[in-house]
Amino acid sequence: MKKKLLGVLFGASLVLAACDGNGGDSTETSSGGVDPEKIVNNKCTSCHGGNLEGGMGPALKNIGAELSKDEIRETIKNGKGQMPPGLIEGEEADAVAEWLSKKK
Repeated sequence: MKKKLLGVLFGASLVLAACDGNGGDSTETSSGGVDPEKIVNNKCTSCHGGNLEGGMGPALKNIGAELSKDEIRETIKNGKGQMPPGLIEGEEADAVAEWLSKKK
């Protein structure tokens, strides 16, 4: 029973962490483009750490040295391990994948 309850609580925390919680703040730059750093701050740091140093999820601060932009995009799209798929989609996912691929 305890394991089931812990599983439900953990699942609920993942769902809540996935919510951007930005109160409707735009993730666009003033020039109209997508701001990947803001997206990461809103949707990724609760699991990957404020400085992408890792936490519940793996560290991403040097992920570009390990994975290509396309590999990062696929992980964002399909999820991996306990990361659910589709937390970031479309143009935002592309921008985040490119931004993270430069972290070496």
